Amino acid sequence: MSEKRRTSLFRYWTTRYLITLCIGLFVIGVASSYWISYSETQKRLDFMKLMAAEVSDRVVDVDGNVKMAPFLFRIVDSRQQSLGVNYKPILVILDEQKRPVFGVPGPFSGELKRIAPTLVEADDSMSQIQLERGSDVLFVKESIEVNDRVVGWVMLFIPQQHVMRSTTEFQLLTIMLVSLGLLGWLIIYLLTKKLSQPIKDVADAAKQIVLGNYEIHLDKNKREQEVYELIHSFKEMADRLQQLEMMRTELLAGVTHELKTPVTSISGLLQAVKDDVVSGEEAKEFLDICTKETTRLQKMVEDLLDFNSFAVGDIRIRRQTQNMQELILEITHQWKIAQEEEKLILHIEKPPEPIVVQTDPLRVQQVMYNLLNNAAQAMESEGRITVSLSATAEEIRIDVKDNGRGIPIEEQSLIFERFYRGEDKKHIVRGLGLGLSFSRMIAQALGGKLILTESTASGSTFTLILRK
Repeated sequence: MSEKRRTSLFRYWTTRYLITLCIGLFVIGVASSYWISYSETQKRLDFMKLMAAEVSDRVVDVDGNVKMAPFLFRIVDSRQQSLGVNYKPILVILDEQKRPVFGVPGPFSGELKRIAPTLVEADDSMSQIQLERGSDVLFVKESIEVNDRVVGWVMLFIPQQHVMRSTTEFQLLTIMLVSLGLLGWLIIYLLTKKLSQPIKDVADAAKQIVLGNYEIHLDKNKREQEVYELIHSFKEMADRLQQLEMMRTELLAGVTHELKTPVTSISGLLQAVKDDVVSGEEAKEFLDICTKETTRLQKMVEDLLDFNSFAVGDIRIRRQTQNMQELILEITHQWKIAQEEEKLILHIEKPPEPIVVQTDPLRVQQVMYNLLNNAAQAMESEGRITVSLSATAEEIRIDVKDNGRGIPIEEQSLIFERFYRGEDKKHIVRGLGLGLSFSRMIAQALGGKLILTESTASGSTFTLILRK
């Protein structure tokens, strides 16, 4: 299937706006033309009505008879000038018997004189008729009255096409519509270009990221809120991707090193025992070292497998009713027994009232072991770890505080990332950097959260929060 042809945002919207603008202006032009025609017609009819009234007042003598005089032509000429038109209305005067007694020559004058008597009975004083040849004619009529007696009629006719010959209004309308069209196109051209440029820049930057170049430069000084947020979010995403790419590279190197080291150690020690390089108690010591390295290697593999399960949300929780004071005492006691460092001080702070909650004790133990191990690794040969238990009406807080070297500020936002290990820790402690990430996922599965409450040069405090 062929790929659908694409067009640029700038061209797409300017073209559609121009089409919409042209359609809108065309509709406005048609409506305005009809309105101009109607207004022009009404104006001509009003002037003709006034002219007919003036003529009807001047065509009767003192005896009340209709008279014809040359001044009628002057009246028509003067009103023609006042109207500002280049044509004359056709004047027809009827006597009391509806017979044409006067008429100004003009187009259709013969036919108009013939049908004028039939128009006397028309209901409206202003109307429109159609001649035999298909031409439309506007007419007005005015009765000639003397002493409340009708002695004749004055009729003025004007062809419909003559009304439309006044093109001034249409010229102005055309100029206005063309000007509005050009102005509208210019405005949308400039606005669309301004809007599409940052989007085009972001699209170009995305292409650079696809090629592996995360060093992108975007203009962040945008006044439009949405464009500003788009650029800043994209820049943060690019920085985040660059950071993750660096972590992935370090992870690959770190995992390779962490797995290779025990394998190399085990291989070398077993080879020494096999070749009788060592024997007796020394050989047993070598085998004990191999056992410890094998256990450490097995633990790292288990962490990787657990990570895959945790990453897809496969964390099984078996809740039980637990007394948190007793659970914390049991966990810390078991952890302290397994520690080789005897100078490490572990202090427990708990309220006197029992705190009972529904939770999974094994998962809580996993989190506490990780926090305690990290606290121990953060200190030198001796130090103090304080575990504090407290509760409110809605939650339970378990604080693990140490007096170690603390976490640098630039690393604090990354410590919960998978496989991340601080610069100092990666050179001192062996591991995959999954402990805190695992612990946070477990805390979330328990319906709580794990946070770094405080970290300074005098120590760090992690808090496990569980909902009641």
